[in-house]
Parts: sequence; structure tokens; C-alpha cells
Amino acid sequence: MENLRQYPKVELHRHLEGALRFSTLVELARQMGQEVPKDQISQKKMFLVQEPMKDLLTVLQKFMATQSVLATEEILTRIAYEAVEDAHNEGIRILELRYAPTFILQGHPNLNFEKIHRAIVAGVKKAEKFPVAVGLVCIFQRTLPLKDLEKVLDFAIDTKDTWVGVDLADDEAAFPTKNFATLFSKAHQHSFPITIHAGEVPLPIAPKNVLDAIEILGAQRIGHGLQIIHDEKVLRHVVDSKTVLELCPTSNWLTNGVSKLEAHPFRKLMQAGVITTINSDDPGVFGIDLVNEYQLLANSYQFSDQEFEICNDSAAKASFIPLATKQKFWPRKI
Repeated sequence: MENLRQYPKVELHRHLEGALRFSTLVELARQMGQEVPKDQISQKKMFLVQEPMKDLLTVLQKFMATQSVLATEEILTRIAYEAVEDAHNEGIRILELRYAPTFILQGHPNLNFEKIHRAIVAGVKKAEKFPVAVGLVCIFQRTLPLKDLEKVLDFAIDTKDTWVGVDLADDEAAFPTKNFATLFSKAHQHSFPITIHAGEVPLPIAPKNVLDAIEILGAQRIGHGLQIIHDEKVLRHVVDSKTVLELCPTSNWLTNGVSKLEAHPFRKLMQAGVITTINSDDPGVFGIDLVNEYQLLANSYQFSDQEFEICNDSAAKASFIPLATKQKFWPRKI
């Protein structure tokens, strides 16, 4: 693999709120009156997660520091535009950006779902000069009451032509997947493609969450899902159902999903017949990009050109973006 940056890529699992350009984050934090250190090492320590987290509170504080700057429509338009520009610079040709309207809204009373979404759509539209097919995925936060999530779904239904799919994220240990059956039944009735965060945490419930995401919520794709390596029955079901895994190796290490980068089951899952895709998750917060994940797989797992092509072609096919749109930007027939 001579030039990993130029290699055509697909990114299915990237959170917009976690994809802020570091220089932009520092600039906006200062504009918001936050005390930001002058040296970059201290700045990175303040905003980024670059070593495995000790606990969930640590990462939540980092995410909230980022979330706090998402305060205006102008800022949201800017970060959406920059997210597409950054993806283009990483060689990404097909990009899905997911975000939770409720997460951005938190602490920003001047915003509402309509303003947030309109601003993000405007940023994506402004970035149309880049040769990237872009789709937005609406996230429901597990940690919120169902009645609040129903409002998010109703908003997504009202603006359906601006979304390519829906997702469920946040703490899967305390909020099991099956609890959201009615919400996703309604999403399915309105023909939303479905991806679900599940099987991320190294706990016994994780494989069952993946199974429930497929069988109860109707997921075509699973965000993460790496813990199915510990449950042969669920793994076989994922293979047989052709459910796609959105794997994020560095993220899984930083969140203690695996004990070390070399322990990630990416290749084992691939060899077992699972449809695997390569993703960065929250590149802004983790201080990485998608090229970083390719370098990791090339160096630690000796991934070949052919294996990268298999993952990317699988991701291109699995993307919820309409076929005609994504095919314009993909060098091979999808």
C-alpha cells in the first residue's frame, strides 16, 4: 500500500460531533470564553482522548468540552463543511456522518432540531464541491426517555429526504437494545435504513445486544459489534444474516473494548465470514483520521491491498446513500 491517503475509502461510522477539526475546536473554545492553554500538548490533553480511558466520566467530559462549542447555526454549518473537507483529504469518496440532535441541543437554548439540522445540511451542501457522496444518519440517545426519542423520530420523519438512516447510540450496558423496539418499529414503517450501536462494551450483554439489534430492531448494520467474537452463535447469525459490522479499531482500544490494539478481532471476524468495514468513529476527539486506521491494519495486521478493497467495496454496497449518488464517486461498480 504505497499511499494510504490517496486510496479510495468509504466511512460508514463517523460522528459529526466527534469529528471537529482540532484547530477549529481550540479556536471556538476560546471564542466561547473557555480558558485554553497556549501550548498544543496541553490543548490536546484538555480536549483529546489519546490513551485508554480510565472511566466513562473521563470521556464524557472530553465530549462535553467539544459539545459546548456547538452553540450556533454558523458553527454547525462550518463544522459540517469542514468534516466533508477533511474526509476528502483522507481519500474518502463515500461518507456517512451521524449526529444526535438531542446531544447538540443540550445547553444551547437558542437552538432547536430544525435550526440544528438546517445548519448541518447547509454545511454539507456547501461542501458539494468536494468529490464525496455524503449522507446524514439521525442518532437516538439510549439514555433519554422514549417520549423524547419519539420527538426526534417524528422530526426525522418530517425531514426524511435529508437523512439516509437512523441509529441508536450511548450506554448499551445500562440501556439494552431490546428496550427500543417500538421506536425502531416506527422507523422501519417509515422505511428508514437502520444501524445500531451494539456489541461495543466487553460485557456479557454485548453479543445479545447485537442479536436483538438485528432480530428486534431490524438493523442492517451494527456500529462496532466486535464482542460477537466471544459468542459463536451470535457470530454465525451475523454471518448468515449478512449484517455489516462498522468496526473502529482505535476507538475500541481507547474505550477499553479491547485490551490493546493488537488484540482487536478485526481479522478474526473477517476470516469467520463477517462483512467488515473500516471506520474512525470520533476522529476529532481521538486525534486520528481514517488513514490512521488503514496504517494500523497495514502495520499490525498486514492487511493487503485486496483486503482493503474488500472492506471498502463491502462498505460502498452497505452505505445507506442512494446507489446512483454513491456510484458517481466510487471507482468500481457497487
